[in-house]
Amino acid sequence: MALTGEFSWFCCGNSWGPCGSAGTGACGTCHSANAQHAWPNASSACFNITRPDKCGVNLARRTCGHKHTTTNLCTGKSITTAIADCGPQTDLWCGERNCCGSSCGTNRIIDLTAAAYSAIANLDSGLSPCTVT
Repeated sequence: MALTGEFSWFCCGNSWGPCGSAGTGACGTCHSANAQHAWPNASSACFNITRPDKCGVNLARRTCGHKHTTTNLCTGKSITTAIADCGPQTDLWCGERNCCGSSCGTNRIIDLTAAAYSAIANLDSGLSPCTVT
């Protein structure tokens, strides 16, 4: 089942592109240059921080290494990435909406590493509407 929402990007691991060095995420494997992502329901501890349910978003529990495919609704481009961290903190942006034309996404549901995001969107955009499968 495809989820519709927003995707953003973040930095982790070794310095890459716009990212300085950072921690390796909740899974200990995250690197900004890799095709990876953060998921709000990667564990009970993660879910207790990100609380997508407070925004009415129901996300299945998926753990480190699980692969999702994110499709940018603005460009039609897709990328498959593996969970390497916890996030985004969905409850901080309940109701946030991003559109391109008539294609819209509401609530942040996935954070891609900088490399993964740049494969399907311009980093300068920061947020884009998407589907995640």
